[in-house]
Amino acid sequence: MTATRRASRPGPVRWMMYLGAVLVIAWFATQAFYFTQIAIWNYVNPRSTAFMRSDAWRLAQDRPDLSLQRTWVPYDQISRNLKRAIIASEDANFVNNKGYETDAILQAWERNKARGRVVRGGSTITQQLARNLFLSREKSYIRKGQELIITWMLETLMDKQRIFEIYLNSIEWGNGVYGAEAAAQYYYKTSASKLSAAQAARLAVMLPRPRYFDEHRGSAYLAQRARVIARRMGAAELPD
Repeated sequence: MTATRRASRPGPVRWMMYLGAVLVIAWFATQAFYFTQIAIWNYVNPRSTAFMRSDAWRLAQDRPDLSLQRTWVPYDQISRNLKRAIIASEDANFVNNKGYETDAILQAWERNKARGRVVRGGSTITQQLARNLFLSREKSYIRKGQELIITWMLETLMDKQRIFEIYLNSIEWGNGVYGAEAAAQYYYKTSASKLSAAQAARLAVMLPRPRYFDEHRGSAYLAQRARVIARRMGAAELPD
């Protein structure tokens, strides 16, 4: 009787197959959730992002004197100066690419391989939005792979203007500062619709390191790079 019972118990191979099946189902369920959420966001504005939720928790623990700042504004109420500056600074081919730039990804791969860790990812505007909406700040190849899948979903389900509208209202611009309207109010005491070319260029340059530049607003690099971006803004193509 004991021998029969032992023989009927599932072995380690069956347990591994079962665990593998559970992981596969969980992965597909996660992708379905992302896909459905993005489809809904074609018609409903996202109330928050993964980065915002993570930041809200961080601020509650470390900076209870600060609160998350974000005010959604429609696409046509955001300065064309800011739109041009961001495209010039972050993704010059945004209107025409498929959400990723193969050359930029390969260049980032070579830099990361040389340093032995993930430092840069060659991200487009759509990739940055994918990361902000759903993922963490951790840099890894697994996260990068998921980012590319979400990027494909965004590009498949949304047009470029909607992607850019959500980006402009969701990207981090300082310590607890999210979106163009909050950034305009925080740094210049004005609305996102009234940002000048110079102001827009500085905000665009801040994007890769917003918290750092929030604390180092007098940075020589920030001023010099903003002048470069201001000169490039005229050639930026907008998704109108």
